[in-house]
This record gives sequence, structure tokens and C-alpha cells, in this order.
Amino acid sequence: MFDELVAIISHLGNMLRPWAFDIATAMVVCLILVFSADVNRIIRRHLVGHSFVLRTLVFIIVNAFGYGLLIVKVTPWVARQIVAMPSHWMFLLIVSMFIFIGYWAQRNSQA
Repeated sequence: MFDELVAIISHLGNMLRPWAFDIATAMVVCLILVFSADVNRIIRRHLVGHSFVLRTLVFIIVNAFGYGLLIVKVTPWVARQIVAMPSHWMFLLIVSMFIFIGYWAQRNSQA
């Protein structure tokens, strides 16, 4: 019974393997979306009283370049880590990660 369950999970993992880069992109973007509200709140708190130009410039740098660079640089690394895993662990990690992201978003009222 246990071996059959592992075989099914491994098969599901093998089905996801060709989509590892897309899954990694989704993970990274979802994590950024969930945590960006907190990051932006902290930045906003530190920039209170500064000029509109500085606040706008920091907003652009953090949101456009910071998060964009994070997506571009972290996604290939996450994809490599996902592909390097055995199929059954890969499937379980992907499902667990998206459940965690959904839980965190719900807990912080972002979903």
C-alpha cells in the first residue's frame, strides 16, 4: 500500500518535472506578492517625511528593479533545486509550498 502511494506521488512528480521552471516562477512570484506588502510597509515607515521624489524613486527601485531582479535571479536557482529532487519529494514540496503560501496569504488577509 505504502509503495503504491509513493509510486503514484512519484508519477505525479514526474509529470510536473517538465514544468519545473514555470512552477519555480510561480513560487517566487507568489512569495514576493505575499511578503511585498510587509516590505513596502517597512520602507514607507522609514521614508515618512522625505520628499515625494525620493519616496517615488525608492518605490520604483524596490518594486520594479528589486522584485524584478529577485524573480529573474532566484527562479532559475529554485528550478534547479526542484529538478534535483527525487520525484516524490519534488511533488510533496511543490504542494506543500503552495499550501504554505496560501495559508500565509490568508492569514495576512491578502487572499
